[in-house]
Amino acid sequence: MTDADERPVAVVLGAAVWPGGVASPTLRRRAEEAARLWLEGRVRLVVGCGGTGRHGPSEAEVIRAICVGLGVPAAAVLVEARSTTTEQNLLYARPLLTAAGAGRIVIVTDRYHLPRARLVARRMGLDATGAWPRVPGPVTARRAWLWLREGGAYLGYAVQGRGRG
Repeated sequence: MTDADERPVAVVLGAAVWPGGVASPTLRRRAEEAARLWLEGRVRLVVGCGGTGRHGPSEAEVIRAICVGLGVPAAAVLVEARSTTTEQNLLYARPLLTAAGAGRIVIVTDRYHLPRARLVARRMGLDATGAWPRVPGPVTARRAWLWLREGGAYLGYAVQGRGRG
């Protein structure tokens, strides 16, 4: 990696860590997607986001461990380990992105979550695209509920002007 490397930086949004420090399936899929992007040379760094919820370690540290376990060098995975919301994920990652000279980012999250995350990124002045892990299997009632819930959250953020950090 050089300073002239203009590839984007992947920003992995956090999700739950389960007891024993085990990544939830959502967190694991997101981290694996970011590792895939790095291994394919599509991003130059990965920033894992997310603080410590009910169970430690932080979501960001779990993201880092998964990426490193899949072959991403530890030096290529930065950690933002204090955020607890989508808005904070991007706000607290911004200094890391600035220090890395990131002109563009790829937000790695679930497909249903990406519109709201991109809205927040745009409002923060970040040039953001997105990538999402493929979720195997048929559409379930839970997945349909997540889409509906996220639609409401998007409207709430849009109306309230959230993400102008």
